[in-house]
Amino acid sequence: MVAYCHCGDCRRWTGAPVAAFAAFSPSVLTGLDMNTGRSHAPGVTRWTCAVCGSPLAAHFDYLQDQIYVPLGIIDQAASLPPVLHSHAGSALPWLHIQDDAPRASGTARDSLGAAGT
Repeated sequence: MVAYCHCGDCRRWTGAPVAAFAAFSPSVLTGLDMNTGRSHAPGVTRWTCAVCGSPLAAHFDYLQDQIYVPLGIIDQAASLPPVLHSHAGSALPWLHIQDDAPRASGTARDSLGAAGT
């Protein structure tokens, strides 16, 4: 699953007007020190680079089998188009992304969770 997130929390964490993430099974991610995660918001653990502070990954308690990695750090990002907008109700009013991807006003947790099964 690859999705945009328009929530204010993800915007602040990534420093971008909209965040875009790819979901991975925790078992396929290597090189992340999963012990350095810290809680950023209730039910969310985020990992950042210890050297530069860049966002590396996020885990949401309600999406147990998925770790979300920002597209900006993935070499193959061009081949991973987002297929969903999460928290579209919080999108900045001047940001206009022209695509046909479904837009969930809130979390889109049902669609995101179904992608992990």
